[in-house]
Amino acid sequence: MNAENKTLRVLVADDHAPTRDDVRRALDADDRFNICSEVADAAEAVQAAMRKQPDICLLDIRMPGSGLAAAWEIAARLPRAKIVMLTVSDEDTDLFTALRAGVDGYLLKNMNMRRLPDALLGVFAGEAAMPRELVARVLERFHGREPRWRPLVTAHVSEGRLTSREWEVLALLARRYTTAEIAASLVVSASAVRAHITSVVRKLGVGDRAAAAELFRERGSSA
Repeated sequence: MNAENKTLRVLVADDHAPTRDDVRRALDADDRFNICSEVADAAEAVQAAMRKQPDICLLDIRMPGSGLAAAWEIAARLPRAKIVMLTVSDEDTDLFTALRAGVDGYLLKNMNMRRLPDALLGVFAGEAAMPRELVARVLERFHGREPRWRPLVTAHVSEGRLTSREWEVLALLARRYTTAEIAASLVVSASAVRAHITSVVRKLGVGDRAAAAELFRERGSSA
């Protein structure tokens, strides 16, 4: 349905009350939108989405229960709903995990809220909503412009190239993430993370996960 011919129903999920107030003021001032539900955590977001069937779900990544987990669940259950992240995080890990979860937009909370209605209208019409600096990172990732450390580490791979997911796990290991933290960041199980780590250690020909992470850091700093 054309967005110009209907009032779009928006679910707002954020545990930060001032942000919800800012969003409400921005959308209440525009008769193209109606906020059908306001919630403060991921579980409530999923429940409200099932109950209210919104056109757009505006989610905070860092809310209790994880906005990323809510995005996965809502995208699976309501494939026609548009999902937009509104967050303070401009970290690549959050950005790319959100994109893998199927979000249609990724906005930062430092944006001018007067631009929010048009951004959401664009998303409903099939456009992507994302700050220019984040678009550049997405293009860099998908154009295959690999970081300078990657070919150097690859020279040590003994049994085939690392997969994209293994590179992600290795990068997080190098940042000293625990297994549980990697699982939460990539939205996978802890057992899957351990399997990836085992594969990375074998392919790099090192003794353990600590050695793999150290190799990553050493090659990155020498690139």
